[in-house]
Amino acid sequence: MCGINGIFSYHSDGPPVDLSELDRTRDAMTPRGPDGCGAWVSNDQRVGLAHRRLSIIDLSEGGAQPMHDAASGAVIAFNGEIYNYRELRRDLELRGHVFRSESDTEVLLRGYLEYSTDLLPKLRGMFAFAIWDPRKRGILLARDPLGIKPLYIADDGKTVRFASQVRALLAGGGVKDLRRDPAGRVGFYLWGSVPSPFTLYQGIRALPAGNSLWIDARGVPAERAFFDLNAEFRRAEQVAGKPISRDEGREALRAALTDSVRHHLIADVPVGVFLSAGIDSSSIASLARDEMRGSAIETLTLGFTEFAGTPQDETPLASEIARLLGAQHRTITISREQFKEWVPSILASMDQPSIDGINSYCISHAARQAGLKVVLSGLGGDEIFRGYSTFRDIPKHVARLGLASRVPLLGKCSRILSAPLLGRSRQPKIAGVVEYGSCIADAYLLRRCLVPPWELTRYLDEELVAAGLERLRPLERLHTLVEGLRDPALQVGILETSMYMRNQLLRDSDWASMAHSIELRVPLVDTALLRSILDLTARGYVATKADVSRATNPEIFALLSNRPKTGFGIPAMQWMQSSVATPRTAGGASRVWAKFLDERFTDAKADSRGP
Repeated sequence: MCGINGIFSYHSDGPPVDLSELDRTRDAMTPRGPDGCGAWVSNDQRVGLAHRRLSIIDLSEGGAQPMHDAASGAVIAFNGEIYNYRELRRDLELRGHVFRSESDTEVLLRGYLEYSTDLLPKLRGMFAFAIWDPRKRGILLARDPLGIKPLYIADDGKTVRFASQVRALLAGGGVKDLRRDPAGRVGFYLWGSVPSPFTLYQGIRALPAGNSLWIDARGVPAERAFFDLNAEFRRAEQVAGKPISRDEGREALRAALTDSVRHHLIADVPVGVFLSAGIDSSSIASLARDEMRGSAIETLTLGFTEFAGTPQDETPLASEIARLLGAQHRTITISREQFKEWVPSILASMDQPSIDGINSYCISHAARQAGLKVVLSGLGGDEIFRGYSTFRDIPKHVARLGLASRVPLLGKCSRILSAPLLGRSRQPKIAGVVEYGSCIADAYLLRRCLVPPWELTRYLDEELVAAGLERLRPLERLHTLVEGLRDPALQVGILETSMYMRNQLLRDSDWASMAHSIELRVPLVDTALLRSILDLTARGYVATKADVSRATNPEIFALLSNRPKTGFGIPAMQWMQSSVATPRTAGGASRVWAKFLDERFTDAKADSRGP
């Protein structure tokens, strides 16, 4: 896990690469890579790549970056891990490639030299990388299929800049178009995070997950998708396989989970597990224990003084799970006072505003204290195994209100009449239940939004809201995501994966873990696993979280089977209300935090120091 950045002056009128800007951008990401750094600039000073290193695979200098291939002249800067690099390396060796290191970076570079962009669908892992190809005089940028690793781009028509963080591009000082993007700001209030590909700045955008971008003297063309999540989900409906029994399905489920955990354990440093008292993390810990034969796994649980002795306290049950697994277990307890001390650091680390991520920040801090560099997380389990209540509630909502919502103007009229009465309440969304009840996509927006569309002008200027919604087109985007899918649960699944998981959970996990130089790995966010689960769905076996627990460890399943889901939470209401100097806002702590963050991130002074 690392931080990458680069500058490519592709236009003939573009200025030469400013090495000091390259260094400033890179060093703004020092926590992402405290183990080393490097920079490379071409002889003609038209292209430069830089890298901050967190050493995980091949700790020697052989894994240092930017990495240069002497024969071709190609150079790579890479952030992430390629979990199938050993298989790819064996294939490349058979094709005549000779390796000088044990790193996955070199495999990635030589894989590109062998396959060009056809390499991208072969990669299994989390990644964002840049490869300069002097033979074609261009740069290839690419980002992993499910959006685990970020990559941001700024193009002024002559020069393109890119980095792992928005704040790094700001620190470099070369991005000139820092006008606030209404889509980014409105999107933050709408969803609680800034929806990709937008950022808060018109001059900076995110490369979408599963996309690549080729840049040469002709400029920056449109992104090219090498992974289509909608096509993967449609296959579960359109390609009906041979029916499978529950026992066969559970066996196949365990095999797929084991395969993913095995790949995610590849490292040259110890790997720990974030252990809550839930099914996802306990299943990963159990499988990791089985794979690490003869070695005790290290597990971490976060506790909170406010939760002690209440049903929300996960620490006793997590400790019992760790005992059953024979793990080296640590419980770290966080208090409100400690959280208050962390608020400035949290704000300095948060790359884009988000109402979530504080839990990941806290547990990553604990992992750093424990001396770990790599930790497995159960993130993604609710999306792939239908753990959220949205999988049940949204289809029920549409079934109940679908007919009424199709009556012309009924929904809009009921919302207009009731919104003034409900707007100051804790449940302003109720005004839109009829209007947003006609289909899964509409109901999803109502369920997941932080501030419903008709309430946005309570927080932002009316013209800004109109411009932001025009660029965002949220309903249109949601409808496109579910296009061609008939099964309501599959529709909810792709929406949760594309919107909530990609734009909030994964992005927050990235900045929060990287703030502590921790590589966070997510075995349940894996393309091979996703395809296996969708294949099982096509064969009539819909894997639930209970199936996951039964398949991985029946003893732990018995322990958890009667426990209600609590999630990986923090005492957010008390902490946020007491830690930010913002008046209480209708809608609860999440809106209080959102308003505070919006004010902090739209401070004009932030451009010079990063968010």
